[in-house]
Amino acid sequence: MKNYNIAVIPGDGTGPEVIAEAVKVLDAAGRKFGFDLKYTKFPWGGDHYLATGEILPDDAAETLKKFDAMLLGAIGGNKVKPGLLEKGILLRLRFELDQYINLRPVKLYPGVETPLANKTSDSIDYVVVRENSGGVYTGMGGSVAQGTPDEVACQNWVYTRKQVDRCLKFAFELAKKRHSAADPWKGLSAEDKAAGYTANLTLVGKTNVLTYVCGMWERAFNEMAKAYPMVKINYCHVDATTMWMVKNPEWFDVIVTENLMGDIITDLAAMTAGGMGVSAGGNLNPEGISMFEPIGGSAPKYTGLGVINPLAAVGAAAMMLDYLGEHEAAASIEKSIAFVTGNKLKSCAAGKMGYSTSQVGDLVVENL
Repeated sequence: MKNYNIAVIPGDGTGPEVIAEAVKVLDAAGRKFGFDLKYTKFPWGGDHYLATGEILPDDAAETLKKFDAMLLGAIGGNKVKPGLLEKGILLRLRFELDQYINLRPVKLYPGVETPLANKTSDSIDYVVVRENSGGVYTGMGGSVAQGTPDEVACQNWVYTRKQVDRCLKFAFELAKKRHSAADPWKGLSAEDKAAGYTANLTLVGKTNVLTYVCGMWERAFNEMAKAYPMVKINYCHVDATTMWMVKNPEWFDVIVTENLMGDIITDLAAMTAGGMGVSAGGNLNPEGISMFEPIGGSAPKYTGLGVINPLAAVGAAAMMLDYLGEHEAAASIEKSIAFVTGNKLKSCAAGKMGYSTSQVGDLVVENL
């Protein structure tokens, strides 16, 4: 039997509640598919900071490297200054653990409402690969003469070719694995299939204005595409992407983009797929430890009420298992989530599901 050591950061607000359901489902999947998970909890978050004054211990990254994967609930709340924990915990861990891929599946489950008219589960089913280690989020820059009319602020947008290439490599490999000649992406035309394409990869940027950085991304993208003849490539400006995500989401299969643009478009994408309550994501280091999380916040107003939707955390757990190589178990959880949304829940909104938080977790377990 395989054994996995998982670092768990339940976090703040409703984070511990949804993580409890994710762990419940993981344990059930382990029993069913023959593996075991051991969990070590870490208290980091807003409550820990308020109680101790510590954001993260100095050796946090080194400690976490000893685990097979990480599961995060939610960080922060309305008692802590915005940005403090996001930079001090989330960004710090991403950078120190070199989690250079942020992976966001965008999937409309059966029975889940979308604000997009006439769009179904077949219309919204793609993945966004966001570069997670560079861009403006590195914090390079500064300001002078703060608080005066002459104040100057600068935030530097910096990428190395190495950062760009490794992100693009991940995206091309994902597109290749996501679809095969036997099961090509359903959005390909007959002409595309005849040309030998099996998948579609779209680079999102802003090459018409941000010519240096986005220009490097586009050049690297076109060069790498030569090694992936089965992947049809497209380019789309980021502003146009937001339009097509709303009007024609079925055009997308895999999207790859840089850090800031990816941060923005993935939140839009999540709302088209039913909102934060069902949206999961992963911060990946393909050569090291990766962290999986529901992408919604800590929802402090629902804390302790047992009404928050845990399916995003459960979906994050499924992503974690897939990353660990437990593909059959991960697929089983995904199918169970789809059954629960399509046949059990009245709504995915907190307090309107028709079930409590723990009961939703039980439903996923029952239908594995």
